[in-house]
Amino acid sequence: MNNITKNILVIDVGSGTQDILLFQPGKNIENCPKFVVPSRTQIVAAQIRQATAQGQDIFLHGHLMGGGACGLALRKHLKAGLKAYATEQTALTFNDSLEWVKGIGVIISNDPPESAASIWLSDLDTASLNQAIKAFGLEVPDQLAIAVQDHGFSTRESNRSVRFRLWKEFINNGGNLKELVFTGDIPQVYTRMHAVREIAPLAVVTDTGTAALLGILTDPYIQPYLEEGMLAINIGNSHTLGAAIQGNRVYGIFEHHTSSLGLDSLSALVQRFQKACLTHEEVYKDGGHGVAMHPDMKAGWNFIAVAGPRREMAKPLHWYEVAPFGDMMLTGCFGMLKGLNLI
Repeated sequence: MNNITKNILVIDVGSGTQDILLFQPGKNIENCPKFVVPSRTQIVAAQIRQATAQGQDIFLHGHLMGGGACGLALRKHLKAGLKAYATEQTALTFNDSLEWVKGIGVIISNDPPESAASIWLSDLDTASLNQAIKAFGLEVPDQLAIAVQDHGFSTRESNRSVRFRLWKEFINNGGNLKELVFTGDIPQVYTRMHAVREIAPLAVVTDTGTAALLGILTDPYIQPYLEEGMLAINIGNSHTLGAAIQGNRVYGIFEHHTSSLGLDSLSALVQRFQKACLTHEEVYKDGGHGVAMHPDMKAGWNFIAVAGPRREMAKPLHWYEVAPFGDMMLTGCFGMLKGLNLI
């Protein structure tokens, strides 16, 4: 991949926005076309809300995708006394257990009544992207690189537990973020990434957390701090992810829900992480995803670099705000390119 000469469409799928870069090798990266538009879960949520307002049942079909906003809209739709039909695959968007999805009132079916509003689910809408790209006289690339937050599939564990079991395995196996940028086979546990490959079989895929951390590392200002170790923190619309990184190795990761954090709680969380005394149990019990640390992780990590659309929360803490290639919102896209050794 590092010898690639063709254009690449790079898409970082978040809970609020999908951040898109049309990478054109040989061109100054600041001049490459870019888009920041509503994420697919926000678009689907709006379609569900419209059906709810019109008193219309819905039929969800297509592919497994990220939940979040569309999951909340679905629950409100059902609470309003309206029906929701879904194929088995799209039902897994809302929980890994089909029994759980049925339990909240969703009817699993491939043959809904004609009166139900048809709503297509997917993290990747190639038709809309192609239309937008062509509208500016640009060529649609054959190669795609896409980041989605994939907790990992399990019907027995909480998705938060699965995610941190996978992070822990990653840290204990060397902690090289580039190994989580998949150009070939994807581990079976990552069902959301597999759903992306159903639409774009040759797409490079990774997790949004991986993309964000790699993207932070592309900011040239932080390079001198990597040798002694630093914290990279991404404060996203839904999740706040932090990692202790030294050289090319991740020694620890924590993740919490951004909505659960304020200035004081974020500061306290990070201070305990810096001291290597933050535990998985305390973050998990607080509603967050958890903590994973390598046994060799020591206290320190004094330099902190922050990115993410909600980074304003941390401004009084005076952390360094990254802006790789002059555009913080494209941090995840730049991270995918770094993972492919293209920048």
